[in-house]
Amino acid sequence: MPPLSISPREARRLVLSSQLLNIFSPRAKALTNTQQIIEQLGYVQIDTISVVERAHHHTLWTRNPTYKAPQLDKLLEQKLIFEYWSHAAAYLPMRDYRFSLWRKHAFLNGQLEHWYERDNQLIHEVLARIRAEGPLMAKDFGKTEKSTDWQSKPSKRALEYLFMQGDLMIPYRKNFHKVYDLTERVLPSTIETRPPSEQEYVDYLILHYLRVQGLAQETDFGHLIKHIKPVIKQAIKRLLAEGQLIELKLNQQTWLSTPENLQGLNQPATTSLKILSPFDNLVIQRERLRKLFEFDYQIECYVPEAKRKYGYFVLPILWQDELVARLDCKAERKERRLVINQVWTEARLQQPDEFWNALLAALQQFAQFNCCDSVSGSWQ
Repeated sequence: MPPLSISPREARRLVLSSQLLNIFSPRAKALTNTQQIIEQLGYVQIDTISVVERAHHHTLWTRNPTYKAPQLDKLLEQKLIFEYWSHAAAYLPMRDYRFSLWRKHAFLNGQLEHWYERDNQLIHEVLARIRAEGPLMAKDFGKTEKSTDWQSKPSKRALEYLFMQGDLMIPYRKNFHKVYDLTERVLPSTIETRPPSEQEYVDYLILHYLRVQGLAQETDFGHLIKHIKPVIKQAIKRLLAEGQLIELKLNQQTWLSTPENLQGLNQPATTSLKILSPFDNLVIQRERLRKLFEFDYQIECYVPEAKRKYGYFVLPILWQDELVARLDCKAERKERRLVINQVWTEARLQQPDEFWNALLAALQQFAQFNCCDSVSGSWQ
């Protein structure tokens, strides 16, 4: 079949539907709603920056304003999600556990290299101690160790090796610090641990990505996974021939989707303004974001202050299917104030009066989410 032509607006609505940013309506119990969001998104990135509420909570709240932070701890406790690496540290659905085994085995057999130098003797000692003593934190090891420059202490590096290669899992955190335990003591007995074949894994990367993102180009698949691109190229040809993929024509470029996704093309525009985390699943791939939403975005907390165009931790704003503004704000928790430093709007913003009214209402809700009683500063 020839590629189906779609408009940029149809493409955006397809993406937003897949990302639960314009159609999610909670119907189940609160905990089940949160589980369903994580399962649809595929992962929720964990981040330590707390200018406003941390990214993992922010991402979930954006899709369900009734979300409460303790729900993540409860899902971990019930072993419905687990912590591992996506393109970064993340919470993932436990039902997808076996697909994390490809990366774990690649670390174990040397196909993937850790950013730390491997110390096999220390790795063995750390693993033996957890086996004997039970769950431990990094601070329980090497109290006399010293960090070298910016690097972690040797025992912490050993723990991360064991975590990345699958010997350890993180059943919970204490004050946001990881607690490590043997995988065999954490993983539910009902979870399949058969590693996926290469074809299963690559098909998962492609089809799962399209389920959670709506449409994609070949370069989107296997984001940041080394040595996977040639295999993905062959898998796309096979899946197209099998009818599991379809081609779409957007802005004179070829995109991929699935037959099931086509129902998301004509979803209505989101009726509420969304303040997004810089680590939200919608915005994390910057080049894709530029192509689909014409929104050139960079998180600048990693940019030297003198070179920042906007601010340290600027939040994208979604309204009427468009990314139309950026918000620089900070939750002053001791004073229980959400301080607005600056708002920048895009030139394409339509109906500015309606936008500012929607933003004012959203800021009040965002303040409450951040445990703030008031909003101060400038937003117009």
